[in-house]
Amino acid sequence: MIDPIYGMAFTTALFGSGHCIGMCGGLVAALSLSKEGKRGGVIFHLLYNAGRIVTYTFIGLLVGWLGSMMAYKETFASVTRLLLLGSDLFVIILGLGTAGAFSKLDIMRLEFPGPTQKITQTVSRLRELPPGLSALPLCLIMGFLPCGFLYAMAITAAQTASMKSGAIVMLLFGLGTAPALLLFGSSAHWLGTKARSWMLKIAGVMVALMGCYNLFRHLKMMGFI
Repeated sequence: MIDPIYGMAFTTALFGSGHCIGMCGGLVAALSLSKEGKRGGVIFHLLYNAGRIVTYTFIGLLVGWLGSMMAYKETFASVTRLLLLGSDLFVIILGLGTAGAFSKLDIMRLEFPGPTQKITQTVSRLRELPPGLSALPLCLIMGFLPCGFLYAMAITAAQTASMKSGAIVMLLFGLGTAPALLLFGSSAHWLGTKARSWMLKIAGVMVALMGCYNLFRHLKMMGFI
């Protein structure tokens, strides 16, 4: 049976991609230009998304491995339970806040400008190369851009306590965000601020549902249900 969390991860990314356009769209457009002003074209954007998805999958592998280490250590059993339940509640509250239930806790408040500036400074030298050559290494790095949705999905991936499942969760998250960024040039034209706001709210609800699903699963696993 396919874990429902996979479908939730992909759906969250599809609706959350409206936010990706607002956060990353302009940056992607700028990075696709060489210093001479030439556009990288379709190849650049394909490589950009490939690199970003590879990075997300790597993050999933890493946090899934960390989750498995915690899950299989008896000495950490009580700590693991607290971490699982605490992270479930955090994801639920974060999702509900993004959906509009709270005013001071949402996805956007987990996005920090400092690391973003550092990353963009780090990759600036790659722009010396033609866009087609710089796209893949540049975008492997850009996959680490601070993003609230990325944090929520990484927590979910870690909770799978499996490198394989964690990687799949993050792979599907990356794939779900790809269509909007691939079509950024046209989608930005018709996807206005109001539409992106509604997409963000729906994505927030999906994040909260993932948290609820994992909370139920973990409570059942611990014998509370």
